[in-house]
Amino acid sequence: MNQNDVSEAAKAVVRRNTEEVQGGGNWALFDELWADDFVDHTPQPGRTPDKAGALELYRVLRAAFPDFRPEIHWQATDGNLVTTYKTYHGTHSGEFFGIAPTGRKVHFETVDAMRVVDGKITEHWGVANLFSLMEQLGAGTGAA
Repeated sequence: MNQNDVSEAAKAVVRRNTEEVQGGGNWALFDELWADDFVDHTPQPGRTPDKAGALELYRVLRAAFPDFRPEIHWQATDGNLVTTYKTYHGTHSGEFFGIAPTGRKVHFETVDAMRVVDGKITEHWGVANLFSLMEQLGAGTGAA
């Protein structure tokens, strides 16, 4: 397998995770796509930096935003490392970080990098625009 094949295979794994796991709540696929020794180098507040912590975050997001939907704008690869820029969309229908449901439609941007080895996600680094999300939920200054 050449470098381009490795990159394309890694990109496909990350896309499936984004669309089918995050966007579709397919928890069985999560288990299939994520390595047991996965490490999150930038875990969200209150989450462990492992596979269980990532799954917990995904479940919290889907509970708070049942119609949670990712929109991938672009992906770039460096070997088995896939960087994705995306916007998440959803309606705030469940508690999120202590904020009661508002019914508001929200969106926020994320850039993350995931390493894929042997078809499994092994590492993650990411930055999410949670300030924008919290403002849209009325938890920050300037919220509508």
